[in-house]
Amino acid sequence: MPATTTRRPAIRSLDGWAIATLRETGAIVECEPHGWMREYGDPHARIRALRIGRDDPPPGSSASDAVAAIEKVLAGIGDTCPDCTRESLDGDTRDSNK
Repeated sequence: MPATTTRRPAIRSLDGWAIATLRETGAIVECEPHGWMREYGDPHARIRALRIGRDDPPPGSSASDAVAAIEKVLAGIGDTCPDCTRESLDGDTRDSNK
C-alpha cells in the first residue's frame, strides 16, 4: 500500500507563507470567538518559525526575505484579541454603572 503524504496548502504570498509557518509552529493562534490572530507568547515556537524561515524558505525566496516576512507578521500581531479587549472594557464600564 502506498504511503500517503500530507501536502501543505499552496501559499500565494510570502506573508501568507509566514502566517502559515507561524500557525504551524504554534507561535500564533486564532481567537476562537472572533477569529483574530494573536501571538501565543511561546518563545520556542517563535524560534522554530524563524529557523524554518532561515533553513527552509519558500521556493523563490531567500532565507533573509523569509525571516523578514515572519518578523513583519509578528510585529503586526498582538498578544490579545482586539474584540476580547473591547468586550472586557465594555464589561468594566457596565459594572461600574451599577
